[in-house]
Amino acid sequence: MHELGVVFHILDDLKKVAAENQVSKINKVTLQLGEVSTIIPSYLTSCFRWAADKEELFEGAELDIEKIDAITHCDGCNSDYPTVKHGKICPTCGSDKTWLLQGTEFMIKEIEAE
Repeated sequence: MHELGVVFHILDDLKKVAAENQVSKINKVTLQLGEVSTIIPSYLTSCFRWAADKEELFEGAELDIEKIDAITHCDGCNSDYPTVKHGKICPTCGSDKTWLLQGTEFMIKEIEAE
């Protein structure tokens, strides 16, 4: 489970932001997570809760995860389609000349703090 390592990285980033902005308490963190990012949201949430409650800055903080749908682009017919439903082969023209347009993102979108 690499989600715990990801959480430690997030908390480190949040500590830096808090220090730079004289923040004493972080109440909520909103993440954007790509559908095919390899991070399991439920594991991430569990790891966040465990790690956040060990530090006063994050104690009781809420984690909100926004999913970014995976979309693939086909160079064969210039269409975009849902990656998870159809995979690498374009459902419109059958081409395998496709590439992932979005869906692997992982970023902190918003922080609510005191």
